[in-house]
Amino acid sequence: MLRDTTRRLLSSSHLINDSRVTRSMNPSECACACGATNFETAGGPLFRIICHCTICQRFNDAPYADILVYPAKEVTLPPDEAVDFDTYRPPPNVQRGKCASCGQPAVEVFAAPLMPKLVMVPRSMFSSDQKVPQPAAHIFYDKRVSDADDEYPKHEGYIRSQLAFMKYLLVANRR
Repeated sequence: MLRDTTRRLLSSSHLINDSRVTRSMNPSECACACGATNFETAGGPLFRIICHCTICQRFNDAPYADILVYPAKEVTLPPDEAVDFDTYRPPPNVQRGKCASCGQPAVEVFAAPLMPKLVMVPRSMFSSDQKVPQPAAHIFYDKRVSDADDEYPKHEGYIRSQLAFMKYLLVANRR
């Protein structure tokens, strides 16, 4: 059953024309609530996703993380002293950073061998009037605190969620 799901996810083409996977956002300034952590994105995100994994719940002190995923080269990271980075799970592929002043989740940096370096920016770092793409999907939905009442695809389980993330990444990089 898992093999069939994996094959269907990797071979599906419905994402290629999906308006939720977009690169059309203008450059943006990002800032935490207190303003001590701020930085810029150079263009649109690869995609936006809602993650319900327990690490994101703990990092965000919330039921889920609503993040926009960027190629690292398109994000000017804040100064080191503005963000306190931590690793929530070895290996340290993802460094998650909170504002050193107010503690708001500010930025996450993903770096793994043979993978593109990515920067994930919480939706809350953008001003409320900033237009951002709709989420592409929910991942780790089996770990959710409460049900989401929306039309976005909901991926459950570790492997299915990881494959879904990779699928959105591959589709976005083709654009």
